[in-house]
Amino acid sequence: MKKQRLAFLRQQRLGKLAQLEQAGITPYPSKFIKKQNCAEAKDLLGHSVKTAGRIMAIRGHGGLIFMDLADNSGKVQLWFQKKRLKNYQILKLLDIGDFLGVEGKVIKTKAGEITIDVKSFRLLSKALRPLPSKWHGLKDIESRYRRRYLDLIMNSAGRQVFITRSRILRLVREFLDKHGFLEVETPILQPIYGGAAAQPFITRHKALASDFYLRISDELYLKRLIVGGFEKVYEVSRDFRNEGIDKHHNPEFTQVEFYWAYTDYQRLMEFSEKLLGWLVKKIKGTTKISYQGKEFDFRSPWPRLDFSQELKKKIGFDIFDFDDAAKLKAYLRKRNMPLEWEKVESLGKIYDKLYKKYLRPEVKGPAFVIDYPAAMIALAKRKEGEPQKIASFQLLLDGTELIKAYNELNDPLDQRCRWQEEEKMARRGAKETERLDEDYLRALEYAMPPTAGWGLGIDRLAMFLTDQPALKDVILFPTLRPRK
Repeated sequence: MKKQRLAFLRQQRLGKLAQLEQAGITPYPSKFIKKQNCAEAKDLLGHSVKTAGRIMAIRGHGGLIFMDLADNSGKVQLWFQKKRLKNYQILKLLDIGDFLGVEGKVIKTKAGEITIDVKSFRLLSKALRPLPSKWHGLKDIESRYRRRYLDLIMNSAGRQVFITRSRILRLVREFLDKHGFLEVETPILQPIYGGAAAQPFITRHKALASDFYLRISDELYLKRLIVGGFEKVYEVSRDFRNEGIDKHHNPEFTQVEFYWAYTDYQRLMEFSEKLLGWLVKKIKGTTKISYQGKEFDFRSPWPRLDFSQELKKKIGFDIFDFDDAAKLKAYLRKRNMPLEWEKVESLGKIYDKLYKKYLRPEVKGPAFVIDYPAAMIALAKRKEGEPQKIASFQLLLDGTELIKAYNELNDPLDQRCRWQEEEKMARRGAKETERLDEDYLRALEYAMPPTAGWGLGIDRLAMFLTDQPALKDVILFPTLRPRK
């Protein structure tokens, strides 16, 4: 029944389109010079204005017609009088959803509403489909994602989410630029994927007759630039990981990565506190935010939680008591802990699963979890005096990772050994391992200074700062299963 009604309404509008064309009116003109937006027009009481937008409501009263005209700045009422408009009859061919350009004087009605008394108008674009009579938000969540344009038309709060997201990215750039970082661009198509342990998307380059990968991270290329002599570089990157989709993951995502020579992860924690504390205050007007009914305060300093010590409190044993994956699996089995570990190929992966199950969800934050086991990240430098750990941190908020950072491994021989271990795991069937990149190792052999690097998930940060329940709500066009 609904589809039949929509088809009927579309046919009605097609009929109006034909009548407009028969009357010599171009329903899709090429040009209209808009001088004021709707909000600016409302501030010019007593003056003539020229504005344009989408018709969102139509009300008729005898020889008078009122419309609500909306654009990104807001809406304004229009007043059309039959006695002063020669083309008044054309108004009956207009519909909610059409774009209209108008000129007229801004007045105040007897009811006190700011209104444009229209002296001329022009149809700018004819809508052939009716807008939803009522947009149900989360009740119609699938349509919001698939037809984001409708969500943006009907949901001004939704538009504000994406305006805020854009502002977040602008502020991150501003902060990094002010602190001497150079914004650069690195390849999205890579012959060898690297910089993280993740499954890539594969594509074929016909002219080169070669497979390429959509990048999972820009880390290895940015660190090549540190080798080349730059000391502070960053990139706002679109990265791609061939993984599942949930409230915190989308296969295509945005992150900011930077690399900073002659510093370490301890300094990066202080830098993160300054950046995010400043950014949150710029966005919210305070260091406090509310997310899904919970309160978080970005005033520094933030807690530093040792990975192995905090995990021991949760699981009752020290992970460093085990130097072999098989032994740790046997112990977990003996403890009747979940047998999902059975298919895990390495100590690092078991540590990661323990962390994500028992520790990370319990961290409210903002807080840093520091000094991860060396087996977990092949690109990170070991901590001096504690070689079983790496000089690293994750910034967590409400059990969610916002930032990952560590001292970069710049010993080419150690890096080769670490990658060779990753390749052994891949041969044993591990799906998410790092690749050995000979050109990157060659770059390291020309020497890279002591460096620390950092990655911030923009989608997740936007989710928290706009109080949205999932990444899909802060990504304009999230990845969805195609409809057949």
